[in-house]
Amino acid sequence: MASKIEFGANQMKANRKRVNRRRRAFTLLEVLMVIVILGILAALIVPQFMGTGEKARIDATAIKIKSLDSQLEMFRMHCGRLPTTEEGLEALLTQPDDEALEGKWAGPYIKGGIPRDAWNRELRYEYPGTYNENGYDLSSAGPNGEFGDEDDITNWEKT
Repeated sequence: MASKIEFGANQMKANRKRVNRRRRAFTLLEVLMVIVILGILAALIVPQFMGTGEKARIDATAIKIKSLDSQLEMFRMHCGRLPTTEEGLEALLTQPDDEALEGKWAGPYIKGGIPRDAWNRELRYEYPGTYNENGYDLSSAGPNGEFGDEDDITNWEKT
């Protein structure tokens, strides 16, 4: 019986040695391969998400312009006209110096100041409009901050 116990103990030691041989650490080459693969994946995936913040800013500015369209239409309904270019969007906050508007102006039509675009720049208002001949032009310079190019965000259809 003692020999059976010794045999069992020796077999357990042999099994531990086999298990220990299987528990090797990663080699430097394996670690470097994983790092290279992760780098390649990051290079492919990260650029796809880089433009999403810019798209969100463009959408937010377009929504602000649409909202101002509504506020300007309210001004027109109450006052019988739109603010002039000189009065600008400020006419939505404070009553313009125009005696014809006495008793008609029902503002302020916007809260918290004149909205700015998502890049914290002023919106451009022009009445009568150059692009909307029977209305007004309302625009943001867009991501690059320069008016008159393709990335402008406007209340008119660009051709």
